[in-house]
Amino acid sequence: MKKSAIFGLVVIAVAIAVIISVYSSSSTYATFAEAQASGTELHIIGHLNKKKELVYDATKDANYFSFYMNDNKGEERKVIINSTKPEDFERSEQLVVTGQMVGNEFHASKILMKCPSKYTQDKLDVTEVKAKQASI
Repeated sequence: MKKSAIFGLVVIAVAIAVIISVYSSSSTYATFAEAQASGTELHIIGHLNKKKELVYDATKDANYFSFYMNDNKGEERKVIINSTKPEDFERSEQLVVTGQMVGNEFHASKILMKCPSKYTQDKLDVTEVKAKQASI
């Protein structure tokens, strides 16, 4: 075999290995029910349940943070992450958690937050009122 043919086969084999590697490490978006069934690492999009408590005590364990989240289908689960609580977490509009289900709890490895923009000014409700003419 010629050296160029061997080199071409090696390049093709490396390209196939890279494609398989990228495909296997990519995760998909799912719901809590789908994460429960699959047992693999997934992304879940949802909203923080602000009615339930956030558990974070830096003096007790600085690397434990838990909260309750509703996915886009409305299913609520407890989410646990072994990290510190992100700044302005309560103000987030939407959450994307990456991780997997362990029992009935979702153990996250990453949290992405969509927060309100700090560049938009708060809008005030302005009502225009006309004064009545006084009769003398």
